[in-house]
Amino acid sequence: MRSRISAVVVAISVLVALLGAQSPRGNLSGTVTDTSGAPLPGVTITLSGVERRTAVTNARGQFTFVGLLHGSYEILAELPGFSTVALKATVTADETVRVSLLMKVGSLEETVTVSGETPSARSQQRAGATGGRVFAAPPGIGGGTYLPDRFSGPFHTEAYDHVEENGVRRVANNPLSTFSIDVDTASYANVRRFLTQGTRPPAGAVRIEELINYFRFNYPQPSGDAPFSVSTEVAECPWNPAHRLALIGIQGREVADKELAPRNLVFLIDVSGSMMPADKLPLVRNSMRMLVDVLSPRDRVAIVVYAGASGLVLPSTAGDHKEVIHRAIAQLEAGGSTNGAEGIKLAYDVARRNFIEGGVNRVVLATDGDFNVGVTSQDELVRLIERERASGIFLSVLGVGTGNLKDSTMEKLADKGNGNYAYLDSLQEARKVLVREAGATLTTIAKDVKIQVEFNPKVVAAYRLIGYENRVLRNEDFNDDKKDAGEIGAGHSVTALYEIIPAGTEVDAPSVDALRYQQSPDPTRAANTSELATVKVRYKAPDGDISRLITTVVQARPRAMSPNLGFASAVAEFGMLLTGSEHRGHSSYGSAMTRAQMFRGSDSEGYRAEFVRLVQVAAGLNDLDDLHTRHGLAQ
Repeated sequence: MRSRISAVVVAISVLVALLGAQSPRGNLSGTVTDTSGAPLPGVTITLSGVERRTAVTNARGQFTFVGLLHGSYEILAELPGFSTVALKATVTADETVRVSLLMKVGSLEETVTVSGETPSARSQQRAGATGGRVFAAPPGIGGGTYLPDRFSGPFHTEAYDHVEENGVRRVANNPLSTFSIDVDTASYANVRRFLTQGTRPPAGAVRIEELINYFRFNYPQPSGDAPFSVSTEVAECPWNPAHRLALIGIQGREVADKELAPRNLVFLIDVSGSMMPADKLPLVRNSMRMLVDVLSPRDRVAIVVYAGASGLVLPSTAGDHKEVIHRAIAQLEAGGSTNGAEGIKLAYDVARRNFIEGGVNRVVLATDGDFNVGVTSQDELVRLIERERASGIFLSVLGVGTGNLKDSTMEKLADKGNGNYAYLDSLQEARKVLVREAGATLTTIAKDVKIQVEFNPKVVAAYRLIGYENRVLRNEDFNDDKKDAGEIGAGHSVTALYEIIPAGTEVDAPSVDALRYQQSPDPTRAANTSELATVKVRYKAPDGDISRLITTVVQARPRAMSPNLGFASAVAEFGMLLTGSEHRGHSSYGSAMTRAQMFRGSDSEGYRAEFVRLVQVAAGLNDLDDLHTRHGLAQ
């Protein structure tokens, strides 16, 4: 009798499997362009109906959904600064439905076409985009940039630290320059958010090193046992031809996905009332869904939430239990005040209880940074994070939202938690941070990475470190293994630029009187060589306490600018213009744009093409400001 029942069960299982395999499925693909016909990368495409999926357009503005169940679907296309496009399409078995979407900046009407059928389309205007103003955009942007009224004034309670720009340092008095590396990218995405919404970012939001390090450069992979390589280059300075521009490039070792260590991730999600808008908790939910889809069975994920109280929404769960994780994500709702400190304590506790020896153990905090209940001061939060990082559990921070973004708080937390800080302004950015560059975001290959440069006074009169203002260290910190510094993830690249004033050139910087009791040290034999500087890099293994040293020499002779230095210099020039740097020399948006286009190189994801468009937007805003100034118009 039991054997008959077993046979029936097996037969039913086979029949169900066959029916499931024969369910009609089709594909849907499309292209999104702006009014100039240029493809739009980074458009969030949401598919709803018989099943729900999300995708992000690639560098060619294309998206594809494969293996869809037969039925009717609604397609929603969204991109900050553009009005939303929606249409309906029917997917049939073994066929591919193709759609084309035209998105206009700040427009009320959109055009959509569906190949092979009559489109059913409706146009929506983005929430809040009423009563704004429109200005003429520069060529290539697509008909103007829309600025809603809610962004025409101060950004409410957003908080940014004041950045005191690095000045010119005379080598005779300051032969050493020491700083911690920085792999954060939040500033670039945040600057993009401001410009896309039609306003200039505040100076405190612009950290030039983060603008540069948003991009990957063609540095060589490390050889031997070193976790990263060190490259150097010197060329003429584009904004001051009498000066030189020196590049230091660090390239972290690439690690194949199959070789990545298992991950113990605890997502700490802010579900307070301030997280209700679509660009906050809903964006976080969709971002987490994309990461879940690429988790392996060796990975584990837990979800902790905090608002007025903290709680465990999802115990640590294996990465192949995707439906369980997705259900937990779908239950996240915003409401209440913010007790971030209690949530952080609970998240670390969960991470410790599920610690993976030799694996990636990390808390990922997603928030707008608006801590207003419990431990609220930055100093207390920093001390809390510093105590926890000693256990081998690192912290990454994902910032979201507008209006009350606490950029300064989140940067400090990530820095002190041996992690990184990214800002998510779209699903495209979430895919970059959590999927495409997950190794760099989540897998640390070297920690406490510090750089110290010694300049040759026979060759260099003075120098200026571009960016890294809040990463500058005391010279004695370089050899102090107790001093915390930055981390490098798998595949990360780090770029630093120095503007060099050659020896014999006039230096516009305060001098120091001669000392009464000491004389300057005599130059060594090495000073009479062609060396411009010596670069030393200290780092520790992710689980180590003793630093190791890498040393390389920079030759003084300038060479033709490489694509690496060419593009990095364009980004630096753009950053100096945004901040109104007193060292910007002959900088202009036009020269930054020209050099970015010239040295764009391989750009499969469209990030560098997007940068060129941002420079165009900033140039248009600058022209508009000049117009207002000349004619005395109120903005």
